Amino acid sequence: MPKVKLKTVYACQNCGHQTSKWLGKCPDCNQWNSFVEEIKTGNNEPDIPFFELKSDEAIPLSEVTLDSYQRIPTQLKELDRVLGGGIVPGSLILLGGDPGIGKSTLVLQALNKLAESGVSVLYATGEESREQIKMRANRLNISSSLYVVAENSIERILNQVQKIKPDVLVVDSIQTVYLQNLESAPGSISQVRECAGKLLYLSKTQNIATLLIGHVTKEGALAGPRVLEHMVDTVLYFEGDTRQQCRILRSIKNRFGSTNEIGVFEMTGDGLIEVTNPSLFFLPERSKEVSGSTITAALEGARPFLVEIQALVSDSSLTNPRRTTLGVDNGRVALVIAVLEKILGLNLYNQDVYVNAAGGFKIMEPAADAAILAALVSSFRNKPLPHQTLILGEVGLTGEIRGVMGADIRLSEAHKLGFTHCILPKNNKKIIGSSQIKVSLVESVSDLIDALI
Repeated sequence: MPKVKLKTVYACQNCGHQTSKWLGKCPDCNQWNSFVEEIKTGNNEPDIPFFELKSDEAIPLSEVTLDSYQRIPTQLKELDRVLGGGIVPGSLILLGGDPGIGKSTLVLQALNKLAESGVSVLYATGEESREQIKMRANRLNISSSLYVVAENSIERILNQVQKIKPDVLVVDSIQTVYLQNLESAPGSISQVRECAGKLLYLSKTQNIATLLIGHVTKEGALAGPRVLEHMVDTVLYFEGDTRQQCRILRSIKNRFGSTNEIGVFEMTGDGLIEVTNPSLFFLPERSKEVSGSTITAALEGARPFLVEIQALVSDSSLTNPRRTTLGVDNGRVALVIAVLEKILGLNLYNQDVYVNAAGGFKIMEPAADAAILAALVSSFRNKPLPHQTLILGEVGLTGEIRGVMGADIRLSEAHKLGFTHCILPKNNKKIIGSSQIKVSLVESVSDLIDALI
């Protein structure tokens, strides 16, 4: 038998570029200190996949049936909302999030619901023992007959799949599993890419819905090669502050549904609880008759969220006053401050400014500009704003208040929670007839301040 030759290469853990010697900076992606030594065999025999995609004859698109794409509901409404109605058989889903955020807890609760409804599930973990999974299941009051295997070898995991033939497979995590015929360590570019490829073949040929749990880097991106996100059908991020109870499940990519929907959960000692009315979750601790506090409605997909915007403006002793934001875009706050100084003549150059979206919610749209502006003026002048008033609008650089999308559903959500008044841009006047609350139209930031203070 001929001796197998070994070859040492250095692979970039960010983009996968390979070189024969170590480099401090990758010439492809310009990442520093990303090269790791890997050993490759000199064997030229091709790596035969465990499962191959079926080679079908070409047929007209009109003859393709969708019988195999009946969704499997997870019984967690917030998760089903983000997935587009449930799990699609044969799909490959990637779930990422910070350490300790609750990814494994969410998956275990979803698997429990699936097992209770008669769906065969297999949970393969390369990070924990079966006893640790059992301890978490006891804490979550899970008693269903789901299958658990503590294994990080893809070959042995696939052997268990062939024996059990589950409808849903979970691999926790993709960075801890490995292929035995690859010399590189688990979590490396080649291991993550090849393992994900094997699981992709498995999902598409055996019609098994597969969920991969992935680690994230310190920058917040999914660890491993970028091709991983291209291979999967759905990419989900589980977000939130581990010091707070709120958790948000966000879809970044979804071939079977919308990428604009989010699911909201509350972390408790007994696991994750679905928040069916997020607006009530973000508003209960709001104080009355205080300056610097107002309410806006953020839109995530087709779902409105009422969020409290808090602002604090105070005298600064620093040469460069602080500009601190949490949950809102720092650039948009800087824009609003510039408009206040230019249009309204407020002197904020010697003031510390703090802006916060209460409850840990992150507002990603400009419709909250008017609420931020009103909260800043309220804090600066130390005058409270009307308590049951909703403020919507985008602030332009010339001081105009621009219209917002979905104003009707935002007002409908505000009416459900007892709000009686709304400040709305003049361009949204068409919805006044259908509004169930009082609406005041404004055209500029001066009109907005006159209507409130």
